[in-house]
Amino acid sequence: MKQLILFALSLSLVLGEVSGQTNDSLTIKERNSNRPTIALLRGPYLQVATSNSIIIRWRTNVATRSRVRYGSEAGKLDKLTDDNALVTEHEVKLTQLQPETKYFYSIGTTKDTLQGNEENYFMTLPVVGSKGLYRIGVFGDPGLNSVNQYNVRDAFVKNLGNNYLNAWLVLGDNAYSDGTDAEYQAKFFNVYKDKLLKKYPLYPAPGNHDYHDVDFKSEYAQMNHTTAYYQNFTMPAKGEAGGVPSGTESFYSFDIGNVHFLSLDSYGMEEKKYMLYDTTGPQAQWIKKDLAMNKNKDWVVAYWHHPPYTMGSHNSDEESELGEIREKVLPILERYGVDLVLCGHSHVYERSRLMKGYTGNEAAFNEKYNLSTSSALNDGTPDSAPYVKDASNKGTVYVVAGSAGPVGGIQKSFPHAAMYYSNGSIGGACLLEVQANKLELKWICADGVIRDHFTIIKNK
Repeated sequence: MKQLILFALSLSLVLGEVSGQTNDSLTIKERNSNRPTIALLRGPYLQVATSNSIIIRWRTNVATRSRVRYGSEAGKLDKLTDDNALVTEHEVKLTQLQPETKYFYSIGTTKDTLQGNEENYFMTLPVVGSKGLYRIGVFGDPGLNSVNQYNVRDAFVKNLGNNYLNAWLVLGDNAYSDGTDAEYQAKFFNVYKDKLLKKYPLYPAPGNHDYHDVDFKSEYAQMNHTTAYYQNFTMPAKGEAGGVPSGTESFYSFDIGNVHFLSLDSYGMEEKKYMLYDTTGPQAQWIKKDLAMNKNKDWVVAYWHHPPYTMGSHNSDEESELGEIREKVLPILERYGVDLVLCGHSHVYERSRLMKGYTGNEAAFNEKYNLSTSSALNDGTPDSAPYVKDASNKGTVYVVAGSAGPVGGIQKSFPHAAMYYSNGSIGGACLLEVQANKLELKWICADGVIRDHFTIIKNK
């Protein structure tokens, strides 16, 4: 009898294994049925592009491993890069890419593809110093989730058409009102995810609203750079995209062909005390070193948040940061031959002529600071010839473009006396196009109309 019982138990175990009903197999089934659904919460978005590498970031709802598949054909992603760390914030760097080459890609885990079709692609940057036709978008104060923000986005994308955008810049106040992670999600990443972020590399700069922090006092955030802005973006602090390494994500530089860019921080503090305008501080000293090392570049463009000249929603005569920057930073930039300065903060569009040496209040401005009386519209109208720069003419054009999200608000003396063209009634974003020795900027408005544009010619 005992033998019969043992035989029956053995047979039961064997049949259970065959039918998949052992305790172990039930555990596996339970694990599979309880496996959480992996969802893409943010991205993908492109960071730190170079001629042979790029970083792709995205966010998932649960921690997973990371995989990027990529290749030169949409239906043939024959290369892959993995990161086996279990994370929700995914950051994968692709290397050994070819310059000026279009790559399609998908993102996901080692088992699942979360996104990837013919609309997921990027183009690597040209070799540093090479001369081609480069397009760079410029969005100031974008993250409001307003009707104007969507209209500006759509007008810009329509104007761009089938042309590729080598990069796009944001000029600070990228998510209102406090720059929290939730605001970044709703007012920045959700707005730009399909039409800009997954195709074109982004190089950001911080604004004062990006330094708001509901968990700390404002001064703490300014000194420690721990806000969502710094968590959400990857910046080339090591000089991996060109320029002198800054050692901080607060400010940095990079190259696109023959154009050198500096992204500056006009609100944060370095070493818990130095602002951008403290000429003995780390940022100002780095600016001097970086500009000195990049004199061989055909074009130099600097951008940050607080404008040195404005009479829009902010007043450059009355706000101390703006005056300090105008008096102490502009002489450095002009001395090293910076061609174009782009700022936000004021929710209008303002554009100067080619200028040099003007560091006073609005009342101190006169025509002696303009190096040209031309509009630089380059459209055949009277006195519209391009601005011409050569070894003896080091002037700079200053642009305020802070109306990609909010729009309007002007001072009593609007427009500023130094500005050739100003508009505080409609929002817009800028498209910068550089080809060899010619630089053009177009202000594309929310209704699709280009209301201002200018051309600079460089004769070295």
